[in-house]
Amino acid sequence: MRTTFDFSPLFRSSVGFDRMLDALEAASRVEYFDNWPPYDIAKTGEDDYRITMAVAGFSRDELSVTQEQNMLMVAGQKSRSGDEEYLHRGIAGRAFQRRFELADYVKVVGADLSNGLLTIDLEREIPEEMKPRRIEITAGAALPKAEPKRIEAEAQAA
Repeated sequence: MRTTFDFSPLFRSSVGFDRMLDALEAASRVEYFDNWPPYDIAKTGEDDYRITMAVAGFSRDELSVTQEQNMLMVAGQKSRSGDEEYLHRGIAGRAFQRRFELADYVKVVGADLSNGLLTIDLEREIPEEMKPRRIEITAGAALPKAEPKRIEAEAQAA
């Protein structure tokens, strides 16, 4: 049983949440979930994250990690050599493409392939102007006092 949600009332009453509502709508439309290659997402610090993917059998040259705005794409394409004849093939070597939606200000810091695990380190780096800042409160004559202006009306002769 599948339930779909109508997000149109939220579009009418919210401003600036377009990306979040689009992501919710896209998540509700997912029909087929491919869980290969397996992966983990871990929070390693307050603003640090790590994605670890099991890509056994793939070399560095057969993998690509690309960040485009708020989308991280990891793809793998196995190079085929035609001179092997398999009697049994149990190691998955199929091509894959996995997409991860990234929040604003999250960027890829590095990627490493070791022992069949692809590790991608991410960091959320909020710009200085977006961070909370403390405003000093001064006492006394911080602002000069404005003198009231006097407006005089001329007497009109009748």
